[in-house]
Amino acid sequence: MRRLVPMLIALCVATPHAGVAAVVEETAIDEQVRDIAKTLRCTVCQTENLWESGAPLAKQMRDAIRERVTRGESAEAIRVYFHSRYGDYIMMAPPKRGLNWLIWLAPFLLLVGGGVFLWREISGWVTRTAPRPDTPPLDDASRRRIRRELEPPEA
Repeated sequence: MRRLVPMLIALCVATPHAGVAAVVEETAIDEQVRDIAKTLRCTVCQTENLWESGAPLAKQMRDAIRERVTRGESAEAIRVYFHSRYGDYIMMAPPKRGLNWLIWLAPFLLLVGGGVFLWREISGWVTRTAPRPDTPPLDDASRRRIRRELEPPEA
């Protein structure tokens, strides 16, 4: 045991660069795979991107991305490949063209529409409850009729 520890230390000191280079390359590929996979939707989970999904299909898709990255394909070419196979649905952020503009604009349109509706309702309440200066005061006949209607019915 006493001889094993110095031998392991000597081995690590003698070959430091071989292991580091492999880790750096793997990290760069992992970063590219992660960046690409975060922009693509898992077709099984539907609310998660490929990087965060634990579905077996997502793992296969991540492996396909890794394979294409190691072949030297660009991130955009890989996204185009998946888009051609799965359509707009595979993209986490739908493209801003055609009917997809509705997806991007609908929240803002609903917010503005709700604000206009709320403003009109509140301003209507204020104008309906405010006293009108042009209404004439009640005459005696109207006052008697109101009193009669407000009196409790006789049993």
